[in-house]
Amino acid sequence: MNNKNLLVLYFVLLLTPFLQAQNAKSLSLEEAIRMGVSQSNQAILADTKVKTSEWELKTVKNNQLPNLSVSGQYFRLTQAKIKGNLAPQSGGNGLDINQLMIGQATATIPVFNGFKIQNGIEAAKSINKAEISHAQHTKEQVALAVTQLYYGLYKTNQMIQLTEDFLKTAQQRVLDFQAMEDNGLLAHNDLLKAQLQESNIQLSLATAKKNYSVLNYQLANLLQLPEGTVIEIPENSVEKTTDIVTETTTERKDLEALQYQEEALKSNIKIAKGNYLPSINLIGGYIALDVKNAFTITNAMNFGAGISYDFSSLFKNKKEVEKAKSKTLETTQQIAILTDKIKEEIQEANANYELAVQQKEVYLKAQEQATENYRIVKDKYDNGLSTTNDLLEADVDQIQAKINYAIATSDIQEKYYELLYQQGKLTQSFNIN
Repeated sequence: MNNKNLLVLYFVLLLTPFLQAQNAKSLSLEEAIRMGVSQSNQAILADTKVKTSEWELKTVKNNQLPNLSVSGQYFRLTQAKIKGNLAPQSGGNGLDINQLMIGQATATIPVFNGFKIQNGIEAAKSINKAEISHAQHTKEQVALAVTQLYYGLYKTNQMIQLTEDFLKTAQQRVLDFQAMEDNGLLAHNDLLKAQLQESNIQLSLATAKKNYSVLNYQLANLLQLPEGTVIEIPENSVEKTTDIVTETTTERKDLEALQYQEEALKSNIKIAKGNYLPSINLIGGYIALDVKNAFTITNAMNFGAGISYDFSSLFKNKKEVEKAKSKTLETTQQIAILTDKIKEEIQEANANYELAVQQKEVYLKAQEQATENYRIVKDKYDNGLSTTNDLLEADVDQIQAKINYAIATSDIQEKYYELLYQQGKLTQSFNIN
């Protein structure tokens, strides 16, 4: 290898740790949730829908304003004949009237239309509130997804660290057994069992690292972080302890959104009933008219009132009213179903949280028992009183107990936040609006 290639390799090796550090990002759970509810595609889409509903509300409010229109027409006339008191007979040898110009402005002010405009505004307001609640629930869902991925990443990392330590022990055991077999102190079958355990641990470690990579990618993608970002969880970031929550109240925004939708549908019933009533408008305008070589009209102001009524609504509109009532009833039933479902989800989440708290205590005892069991079996094995199978099984039980206890605290925290989500309070717990 020439000096140029050595120089390039040197710089690559020098920059690699720096580049890797640039791709690493340390995140607490609160930071991750804040990023998720502000940067994720789901949150951005929800906010966009809120903005759309605000524009729809403003559009409906415009129906209160007068309609003002201006128009102008120009016509060429051919052999026009005009009779009347204002102009002599034309055509033939008479006046040459060959063009007509008309300009007019009309203003219509709605006075009464069966309260359809007011109820339309109320319906649009309710839809806007429903979209706001839906956006908040979407962000609760994003926060829950971030929480589950975050703790999944933490627990997988714990498994990797413990499995790596276990693998070192298994590799050393294989070396010791190999030396013992070489000296005729151990059967080849026992060495194979130790080697098989080493292989199984390597497979478990590879699987854990794969799972870590997948979870890291999913979380980084959800948070819209750059490609290749490695998320690092700070030390003791999941050591927070909480008290058992027995509260069953709910502030679920998906339920609130349905309730606002119900209000909008009730307004639609009023709109449908408004079709039974007449519409009254105030009308005003201005007209200018010019008939070339005949007469000109200017300053022709006009004003008055107009009333309209569709008699067919007496027969047809009943179906529209009943349809609006049926849609409202559907939503009312959906609210009842969702209310019952939320109660069940809160009860289940509360039970899962209490179970996680109890499991940590059991896992602590199990770890102590597995450690003591391995010590006893190892002592017996060294004195020829137990088999290799007993030793390997005791070692596996010990490492599994350590893994279970290591992730027990994060399990408690995860179940706690899942309970807050079911109550609709997950983002509130981090003071995120």
